[in-house]
Amino acid sequence: MISKAYTITPDNRYTMEKILVILGPTATGKSNLAIQLAKKYNGEIISADSRQIYKGMDLGTGKVSKKEQKIVPHHLLDIASPKRQFTVARFKKLAVKAIKDISQRGRLPILVGGTAFYIYTVIDDLNLPEVKPDLKLRKELEVKSELELFKILKKLDPRRAQNIDSHNKVRLVRAIEIIKSSGNKVPPLRRNKIYDSLIIGLNKPQIALYSAIDKRLEERLNQGMVKEVRKLLTQGVSHKKLETFGLEYRYISLYLQKKLSYEQMIAELKNAIHRFAKRQMTWFKKDSRINWIKTQTQAEKLLKNFI
Repeated sequence: MISKAYTITPDNRYTMEKILVILGPTATGKSNLAIQLAKKYNGEIISADSRQIYKGMDLGTGKVSKKEQKIVPHHLLDIASPKRQFTVARFKKLAVKAIKDISQRGRLPILVGGTAFYIYTVIDDLNLPEVKPDLKLRKELEVKSELELFKILKKLDPRRAQNIDSHNKVRLVRAIEIIKSSGNKVPPLRRNKIYDSLIIGLNKPQIALYSAIDKRLEERLNQGMVKEVRKLLTQGVSHKKLETFGLEYRYISLYLQKKLSYEQMIAELKNAIHRFAKRQMTWFKKDSRINWIKTQTQAEKLLKNFI
């Protein structure tokens, strides 16, 4: 847990650091809104996406282009190798450091993404168990399916099983690892307000959202997403590792291993992303602090009152 983050005003008063958070399911336009608001309100963007941290994973993660990154400063993109493990604890440390740096320069930190755990770990200063990776245990667990892992976790810690994404293999393995390594159940995550946060949420009606997801997927495939995955393989990222990244990387990997036809890959991938977006909304709906908006004008009105 870290102490509350403060800045000093021109008249020497202490005030809690302000941070804008833009969240929501995939394909809702979060990145574009963040860039527009950052341009208008002197902001800098911090990516809160568990896959955009990796180098070489651009099309599959929906990472903003190099051109867009030049329009507004972006932080925590391309900071890790996809061949190595990256923890949420490391993300929290880097994000907190970036927020402090941006605030001290008189600019507005804008945390943007769809990875709920990354976002809330930062804005609520969630306590993260300090348990080192158990490589032997991970090797045993990673060959199991999501369903098998979920059943193991449910037996070990029913409470944790109730509030975890049962389709996220990485999270399931980590939860089991914490329990088995520490001998204790995963401690409940407690919120600790350390920032003055305005949380803006973007969403679309389900039919429109699924249509946007499908259109975006087809565009990225045309732009060379399969080629991107092939390149990762040549750089030493294994098919097994690609599977842990889920969605685009998992299904394209299956296609390249000839376990799916191209048509099957697209169909199954669309359905998988639809389900993922639905799970994202299930998590975000739990937070009553989120201001759900439909237009940039609504976001600007909230932001003007906030800053």
